[in-house]
Amino acid sequence: MPATSSPRTRWFALIVLALTQLVVVLDGTIVNIALPQAQHALGLTDGQRQWVVTAYALAFGALLLLGGRIADYWGRKRTYIVGMLGFGAASLYGGLAQTGLDLIIARGLQGVFAALLAPAALALLTVTFPSGRDRNVAFAVFGTVAGAGAAVGLVLGGVLTEFTDWRWCLLVNLFFVAVGVVGALLFLTESKAEGDNRYDWPGAVMVTLGLGALVYGFSLAELGWGNPATIGFLAAGVLLLALFVWIESRAAQPLLPLRIVTDRVRGGAFLIQAVAGSVMIGATLYLTFHLQIVLGMSAFWAGLASLPIPLGTMLAAPFVTKMLPKAGPRPMLIVGPLIVAAALLFLSRITPDGSYAIEVLPALIVMGIGMAFIFVPLQNLALAGVAPHDAGAASATANSAMQIGGSVGLSVFTAVYAAALGDTAMSPAALTSAYGATFVAAAIGMVAAAIIALTMVRGAKERMRPAADAADAPAAVQ
Repeated sequence: MPATSSPRTRWFALIVLALTQLVVVLDGTIVNIALPQAQHALGLTDGQRQWVVTAYALAFGALLLLGGRIADYWGRKRTYIVGMLGFGAASLYGGLAQTGLDLIIARGLQGVFAALLAPAALALLTVTFPSGRDRNVAFAVFGTVAGAGAAVGLVLGGVLTEFTDWRWCLLVNLFFVAVGVVGALLFLTESKAEGDNRYDWPGAVMVTLGLGALVYGFSLAELGWGNPATIGFLAAGVLLLALFVWIESRAAQPLLPLRIVTDRVRGGAFLIQAVAGSVMIGATLYLTFHLQIVLGMSAFWAGLASLPIPLGTMLAAPFVTKMLPKAGPRPMLIVGPLIVAAALLFLSRITPDGSYAIEVLPALIVMGIGMAFIFVPLQNLALAGVAPHDAGAASATANSAMQIGGSVGLSVFTAVYAAALGDTAMSPAALTSAYGATFVAAAIGMVAAAIIALTMVRGAKERMRPAADAADAPAAVQ
């Protein structure tokens, strides 16, 4: 059942929901450019600095499945509003932080409420645009915002840090929250899953602990992959996630119905989303370090220098949207990651005294174009054929894949950076070489994403139809 009755109101609802997607994605990166100033102001260590980014993505990704089920069972609009208000309160706490621990806790709380907000928004989008051309357009807009949001966060973070204070990188969320709550009250209609709605608390505990252990294990990898703590947390994460799968296979009302992820096409979409998240959240952090530390840009100019990524995505998105019904998602999800990989390999050739216009700018434009080929079809594909009862869980899985991918990616890239830097002095040449190594690692990840699309996303053109239209589609999940 659509969440809104008026065609005009549906498009206002899309604006509100797209704004929500923008704020939860850009908050993964908006503090990146402000980190040097925040670190100095609050006395953060280098390890604490990484956790300002990781705490948000980890809490967000680990709790998204539970957030999706809360949205399904409690009501999507109600969950959306509570998530918005909580996100605003956490942002205010972070903006007024007096210690590094305050800031890390605030970022974690932002992630907790984003885990309510994001799946509720995507589920509302799914039921608001259940079929037809309007659905493709709505998901294209939503996907474009998701693809550009991380880079928009870099730009906005640079502007706010340069002309106001790093604290406004968190306080600016209060504006988004106000618009989101008012828009929800005016344009969104309540919807929720019918029937027996019991929460799977054992599954929630296992997946949260498992993802937390996995991400923390990766964050320790800079100490060495053979370090006992690294191995222990990674092994614990894998074991807990395996236990989670076992619980879900036997639960009457599972947190994550395995039918959502065992479908080959949808599972491939989730994996691609994880890799894309690792690049947009993890690799872009080292881009900002290169722009500020090596090239000597101010926060404002470093943010502005990141602008070609979202511009490339937005310019390519209308073309990709027009192609999508004809070509289907599969060719785009093969070509898009390869375009991004080529851009990252070009970026890995940076030199300490090189020109931004020659060594960086072309790569960022191409990367933005490649991201449009990934994110425009990805959201729709990840939710195609999902029954209405599972809309929140499926949308949570899609968001969780990106956030956990970003957390793991940041940890892996940090380990690659530390290994490349070694014990050498932190000269511009050494730093540039280490940043280049992270871009090569990110490029390898994008090639892997193209291989996933090639092998798993089959018959995807027909899978574009949502559940409401898929009765005659053999590939649809029932």
